[in-house]
Amino acid sequence: MAYTTGMTLASRSILPICSRTFLSPLRLTSLLVFNEISSSTFFRRVQVPHLFSTSTTPLFSYVKCSVQSTSTPQTENQAVSRPNVVDILEERGLLESITSENLRSACSDPKVAPLRVYCGFDPTAESLHLGNLLGIIVLSWFQRCGHQAVGLIGGATGRVGDPSGKSLERPELDADTLDKNIAGIKKIIIKILGSNPSPGSSYMILNNYDWWKDMTMLDFLKKVGRFARVGTMMAKESVKKRLESEQGMSYTEFTYQLLQAYDFLHLFKNEGINVQIGGSDQWGNITAGTDLIRKILQTEEGAYGLTFPLLLKNDGTKFGKSEDGAIWLSPSMLSPYKFYQYFFSVPDVDVIRFLKTLTFLSLDEIKILGDQMSKPGYVPNTAQIKLAEEVTRFVHGEEGLKEAIKATEALRPGAETKLDWNLIERISEDIPSCSLPIDRVLGLSIVDLSVSAGLFESKSAARRMLKQGGFYMNNERVDDENRRVEEEDIVEGKGLVLSAGKKNKVVVRIS
Repeated sequence: MAYTTGMTLASRSILPICSRTFLSPLRLTSLLVFNEISSSTFFRRVQVPHLFSTSTTPLFSYVKCSVQSTSTPQTENQAVSRPNVVDILEERGLLESITSENLRSACSDPKVAPLRVYCGFDPTAESLHLGNLLGIIVLSWFQRCGHQAVGLIGGATGRVGDPSGKSLERPELDADTLDKNIAGIKKIIIKILGSNPSPGSSYMILNNYDWWKDMTMLDFLKKVGRFARVGTMMAKESVKKRLESEQGMSYTEFTYQLLQAYDFLHLFKNEGINVQIGGSDQWGNITAGTDLIRKILQTEEGAYGLTFPLLLKNDGTKFGKSEDGAIWLSPSMLSPYKFYQYFFSVPDVDVIRFLKTLTFLSLDEIKILGDQMSKPGYVPNTAQIKLAEEVTRFVHGEEGLKEAIKATEALRPGAETKLDWNLIERISEDIPSCSLPIDRVLGLSIVDLSVSAGLFESKSAARRMLKQGGFYMNNERVDDENRRVEEEDIVEGKGLVLSAGKKNKVVVRIS
């Protein structure tokens, strides 16, 4: 969908349109030789400039929005418009394109019922990652402004794989893996959207396998295929890029946009969901849905699409990858401590932009932080700390934030926080560790132990760091290169932590 890549799957026999037979990997570069001119879509793409407002008007600090009751004529006349979520997204740099400007007016018109807005997530992994976070944030903004958020898990489309932004076809996942991934993603969405602070905010989670599992190939061709124009499908950016590549595109991937389009049609018709959101690479898939709704249901308005920019760093590279891989949203795949540390390390050039897009702080508060960064006396990383706190709280809750801050403080060289083994165990998954027998630790010189544990490559490197004042054991500075490990240095008799500077650490376990 993609859905910004799940509901138990009762059987491995997926719908025929997703079967090996129907979706065989035929290469479209040789299969399709149509010269049909692409038909224009009904919805016009409205490009939206990315505004970074310096307005002095506050724009919601932890916005709490609710829709007032209109039970009497008097209250109807006095109805106050909902905060316009499209305007909010635009000011914060979270708006790329919309299919119609009518969406903007519908967002705040008190005479129009609250919108039902969905974002799709394909279960390609057990956890969502930072690339998916913007979709959840945009859904949350709709929630906070009185609309209903819907998370759609691609139990069916996840078996096909969205070609958008991909140079190769996704590997096929078995049913058990899909079940596990679906359950993990559902848990994350419930945790984040379910803790929205806005009174009256609501959300729901659906799985598109529920309506795809019983559809036959003939049903699909009759309901969807006959309304699809091959020229239009081939004109989609995601398709053109793959067709021009050396790998080409399989027929399976080519049909993906129709599967996603039918999802929108089904949700619009059966669930009253009238807005689909996604990253900018989802424009083609989203407009395929709005076109299908127009053709089949003969409706001129009511179904809208909205895209937001992809999460990129200032240099244009993707934001969300670290040296160790993806930044996962599940605490079982990436601890709140390491998640917090990732945002704490954001460069100054990016931090204000990420405060606007990844947090719900008011623009006034963000502007103050930005202004402080250029003034004398600014404490380095103040803005990064705020960013790390806000995003960690949103994803992992207050408890996760407390855990991250406690671990960060405890692992800070020179910190007064006393280390305990439970804390060391929790953070040991995020930093290098080794196991050594007690006789290779107790009585050994600190310098020798640091080399044995892999903190330094040589004793000379360890001595240089010690002379520079950057060598720590259990957060206490080591000044004597002849210092040896004593029994009281081993935390609860189970291990200790060695540090070289602020970032390089190793946990030494007693085996």
